[in-house]
Amino acid sequence: MEFFLKELDSAVNTAVRLDCIGGFVVTQMYGLDRPTADVDVVELAPRNAAETIMNLGVRGGSLHKKYRVYLDRVGAAHVPESYEDRLTEMFSDTYRHLRLMALDPYDLALSKLERNSQKDRDDVRFLARTVPLNLALLRSRYSTELRWQLGVPEREDLTLQLWVEMIEEDRVSS
Repeated sequence: MEFFLKELDSAVNTAVRLDCIGGFVVTQMYGLDRPTADVDVVELAPRNAAETIMNLGVRGGSLHKKYRVYLDRVGAAHVPESYEDRLTEMFSDTYRHLRLMALDPYDLALSKLERNSQKDRDDVRFLARTVPLNLALLRSRYSTELRWQLGVPEREDLTLQLWVEMIEEDRVSS
């Protein structure tokens, strides 16, 4: 991962911000010990440098073949409306041009709500234990910043309720 990111950094001559989500953030920012082969991003800026980065780091591209890691621009994930106000820079001062920004743990958890795979639930459970997540804040952020964006909000209401129950059960058994 480190060499992949260094090579991306050396390919541009201006600052590039990558707003990162997914397993990459859970492992690199919050310490979950599991492999991840991609860097999920919801936003890259500025556009011209972002195109250079994406062309180099795309799945199946030369850097993917070399390092077995790739950039994945996630278009389908919904994130809370004001997530940008809460971004935290990862690896500050490590790269000359790359600014890898992590969603805060609540926004990160909510970005996994629609897909709701087993890996997503495991990541949320890990965040709930590690941060630990304040469930009232999680619910509030969902209702004020995310719910209105969703195609079937009633389904995600149920998913969030099941997640809250999972976290509460986990806390009781710990």
